[in-house]
Amino acid sequence: MGDDNFEHLQRLVSELGARGLLARVVQTQSGRRFVRVINPNATSLSENVTCRPTTSELPDWWYCWSWGEPMHTADDPAGAATKVARVLAAVGE
Repeated sequence: MGDDNFEHLQRLVSELGARGLLARVVQTQSGRRFVRVINPNATSLSENVTCRPTTSELPDWWYCWSWGEPMHTADDPAGAATKVARVLAAVGE
C-alpha cells in the first residue's frame, strides 16, 4: 500500500489518542500496515484497524475492522475513531 494508506492511518492514530486510547501504526515484515488500538483502562480490549482502497472504481479509502469488514470512510478519521472507541469501551466507561 502506498503513502495514502500511512497518512490515513496516522490521522486515525491522532483521533484515537484524543479519545484516550493507545494507538500506533504497526508495519509487518511483509510491509502491511495497520493501527493497533488498546483501551488503557481494559487492555484486553483491543483492535487492529487497516485502511484499504475500495474495490470499486471509486478512489475512496476505507478503515476496516480486523476481520476485513469496512468500518468507516478514511475521509472522516474522527468518525472512525468514535466507532472504535465505542467498541473498545469497558463497561462503566
